[in-house]
Amino acid sequence: MTEALARGWLVAWIAWSAVPVGSLVLILVHAVTGGRWGETLAPALRPAAALVPLAALAFLGVALGLPADYPWASGGGHAKPDVLRLYLNPALFLLRAAVTLAGWSFLALLVLRGRPGKLAAGLGLAFYGLTISLVSVDWILSVEPGFTSSAFAAEIALHQILAGLAFAAVASPKGLDARRARDLAGLLLATLLGVLYMGLMSYIVAWYGDLPPKAAWYLKRGDGAWAGVLAAAFVAGGALPFGMLLFSAVRASPATLRVVGLLVLVGLALHAAWFVLPAYGAGAGPAAALGLACLAGFGIASALLLRRLGRRASGRLRHA
Repeated sequence: MTEALARGWLVAWIAWSAVPVGSLVLILVHAVTGGRWGETLAPALRPAAALVPLAALAFLGVALGLPADYPWASGGGHAKPDVLRLYLNPALFLLRAAVTLAGWSFLALLVLRGRPGKLAAGLGLAFYGLTISLVSVDWILSVEPGFTSSAFAAEIALHQILAGLAFAAVASPKGLDARRARDLAGLLLATLLGVLYMGLMSYIVAWYGDLPPKAAWYLKRGDGAWAGVLAAAFVAGGALPFGMLLFSAVRASPATLRVVGLLVLVGLALHAAWFVLPAYGAGAGPAAALGLACLAGFGIASALLLRRLGRRASGRLRHA
């Protein structure tokens, strides 16, 4: 696997896997809280959550490209020796990823068998909270080990939940009534505000602290074309959806919510690229092009698998 392909695969995997993982988290939350919204979104969320084992399998591409993706994996970078020895090394990185993805896959299979009980769902959410705190740093921030953020895991968790909601909006049934559409719109709006708040506050805290590693991380991502990528991510995934959701006619229309969901997914994909690709300097361009191709491939594979799952479910209903 070439460097550009490995890096493109990583970005595409981060962007694409947010949908099944976020869908799984939403199902677990509904199992604990209940509510009409979960029943409304279940036809979209359950098939999406079924893709979590596929996401775990696709992580093999990240594992194969480890030296190209992460400088510390090949002896480079600026991580401290103790960090490399005790935490940030290929063996422990892959172990944490394996435990995380195996656990998430188990939860997805549990969800597919029926609605989990409150205890199982609560334990599943606790496991998710613990593991996302580790792997969000491993998979994204460790491309540049000098930068740290205590809020980053929460930001990525919100990204995944928002991705699940956006997919539910895109895949919502045509017969969705206005009241249920407004439920989905309200969840989208609240989660979108959470994502925007976390991103802004992380920047403000870094700016106020004025620490060189954090300043360097943001300066690299605010230079040249990356400022344009961030602006596009903000407009497509934040400002436009937020503005549209302020109108009651948009919130009550499943067709318009599909547009909102699509915009959010585009914005999240751009944001994932903005997180990772600037670390690669001149190699970011080829990685971005191959990442787009990988993302398209993931999307096509997901659509084919979801169609097959839908046909199988329809066949079971006919024979029931």
